[in-house]
Amino acid sequence: MSRVLGAIAGHGLLDPNRVALSDATRSLTYLELSEAVEQLCAQLGPLLSKGPVSAPVAVSGANSIAWVILDLALVRLGRPSLPLPGFFTADQRSHVLADAGAGWLITLDAAGGLAFEPVEGRDGALHPTTAKVTYTSGSTGRPKGVCLSLAQMEDVAASLVEVIGADYAGVHLPVLPLSILLENVAGLYPTLLAGGRYHLETPAKLGLANPFQPDLGQLVAAIGATGATSLILVPELLRGLVMAMTFTGARLPALNLVAVGGAKVSPELLAKAEAVGLPVYEGYGLSECASVVALNTPALRKVGSVGRVLPHVWVQIDADREIIVGPRPFLGYAGGEASLGLVNTGDLGWRDDDGFLHIDGRRSNTIITAFGRNVAPEWVESELLAQPVIRQAIVFGEAQDGLGALIVPLSPGLPEPAIAEAVAHANQALPPYAQVRRWRICPPFDREAGELTGNGRPRREAILARHHDFVIPAPQDPPVTFFQRLVIETAPGQLALASVPQIQDGLAGNISRETYVAYLTEAYHHVKHTVPLMQAAKAGLDDAHARFRGALDEYIAEETGHEEWILNDIRHTGGDPDAVRAGEPRDATRRMVAYVYDYIARKNPMGFFGMVLVLEGTSVRLATQGAAAVAASLNLGPESFTYLSSHGAVDQDHLVFFQRLMDEVDDPADQAAIIEVANAVFILFAEVFRAIPHERSLAHAV
Repeated sequence: MSRVLGAIAGHGLLDPNRVALSDATRSLTYLELSEAVEQLCAQLGPLLSKGPVSAPVAVSGANSIAWVILDLALVRLGRPSLPLPGFFTADQRSHVLADAGAGWLITLDAAGGLAFEPVEGRDGALHPTTAKVTYTSGSTGRPKGVCLSLAQMEDVAASLVEVIGADYAGVHLPVLPLSILLENVAGLYPTLLAGGRYHLETPAKLGLANPFQPDLGQLVAAIGATGATSLILVPELLRGLVMAMTFTGARLPALNLVAVGGAKVSPELLAKAEAVGLPVYEGYGLSECASVVALNTPALRKVGSVGRVLPHVWVQIDADREIIVGPRPFLGYAGGEASLGLVNTGDLGWRDDDGFLHIDGRRSNTIITAFGRNVAPEWVESELLAQPVIRQAIVFGEAQDGLGALIVPLSPGLPEPAIAEAVAHANQALPPYAQVRRWRICPPFDREAGELTGNGRPRREAILARHHDFVIPAPQDPPVTFFQRLVIETAPGQLALASVPQIQDGLAGNISRETYVAYLTEAYHHVKHTVPLMQAAKAGLDDAHARFRGALDEYIAEETGHEEWILNDIRHTGGDPDAVRAGEPRDATRRMVAYVYDYIARKNPMGFFGMVLVLEGTSVRLATQGAAAVAASLNLGPESFTYLSSHGAVDQDHLVFFQRLMDEVDDPADQAAIIEVANAVFILFAEVFRAIPHERSLAHAV
């Protein structure tokens, strides 16, 4: 007897009005769901009996109430089901149907209607007691069919209810397709076991009509509109959700459980998710284990781990650190030998003293550098992917003296300095041997060219082969440019600035109106010195630095009058611009400005360009991310953000100009001066932000 079907019947008897399934137009109680399953069984039974009894029934269609009823009816009839993911190519579908020996293909239309098509199936393709065969595209183009018994799948679902608690069974919204085992077994079945409501929306309504180019704003709106309390996401969707919520200020207070799995998730991304109010719990699993093996839960969670192993399975770590799962997670592959015991996952990991499982990466992907250090590329990639401006990344470096990366930016127009800053920030979370030393911006990974699996995971060999000229370096690589040195050697200062609470909360929109006015006040008091500092630096440069004097002339023309923009923003935000103009800066602001004046006058006027790196790089980040978040959270119009918004576009161009300019600095003394000032100003600018009152009661009275 199916535990899921038994639970559905039990909930229907105890509470006939409890809703089990719903969509945009209707809902079914648990009692009605039981009746619908029985009615469909009566319709399907005679039809399916005409073919081989062990041949699976293939199911094709988008998420819908009809899909759920069909899945449960096949369980009730004891017929193996074969869900067909929508992302499979025509060739993959043909291979799957033949490989599994499918006897019928049932296609669901948008209205929930079922179309039946006989397939030339055969007995014996699946292992005895198979209830579902699931195909994943994996790292090659030929999917393999994982045969699972009903008991193996329901063991996973029951374990999830046990470790999470039935109290969390509210409204589950499937974002992933039900044809994916993770959503079917870890989303649908636990919700029904625990008595929750499984609410279905069309992919178009969720902004997922094209799953490889999701409409993230629409996804956030749909999650909020449905009142969903739980979701299952892959890391790519989690990143998109966090980014959309950060930029728009939208929040999803009803959510109390967001499970994420499928690839390693950076602790930084988890921290960003927490900052926007997403209760994310990382897990680990694979199809050969009927989806979930381990999961962090609201009761037991450790960031950086994938949680504790579920009670129905056990895990061993062998001498080579490979994770092995038992006792018998799956039946075997379609057309292959039976799996009689353990599953060698191919994943490397370890378990800490508290029993939490940690995943380092795939055995087959491990990079051994020229210094003999083993590096899991997934670890490094997770830190790169935690950066908002990076969309995709592949790390390499086998037998090389440093790691490289192929990076796809969030949008094609992002300048290289923005990517350089993101790489430097990611490197701060990594030890020196695992840091990215060189990188290339490349086009989005192409599924049609075989660079992505059907579900969007990168195929490393295909991607690295396409960029062979960069991946396998020439005997002598080009020398590191001064701009690259500048970014690398100021990384500690960049991290110190980025870690200031006022900046972190500002980027997330979690500041008061008074705090924003206080920020603008200090901005006014240092921005009004920008042009005089440039003039002083220009006056101190000799004829050998004529190129840099000309650059300062361009900067002066661009920067003149920006302090007046700030005063206008203060006025529109509710502050007193006249009081700010007549007032004095805080000590931290005074120290920063005085340091640069003194350095220009006493040491080397070229050092001023170190301040340019700090101010322009910071203004781009605040403009492109923080302005939108603060505007949304404080309900302020664009007239309050003329200074920041203008610097978003202007300073991105400035950063490109600045990079080229710095690469022309060839005097070692000038280079040392620029690095020295940049490091000092990063620390001083951090103190400027740290001095800004972050509570309403402490804000400037302006």
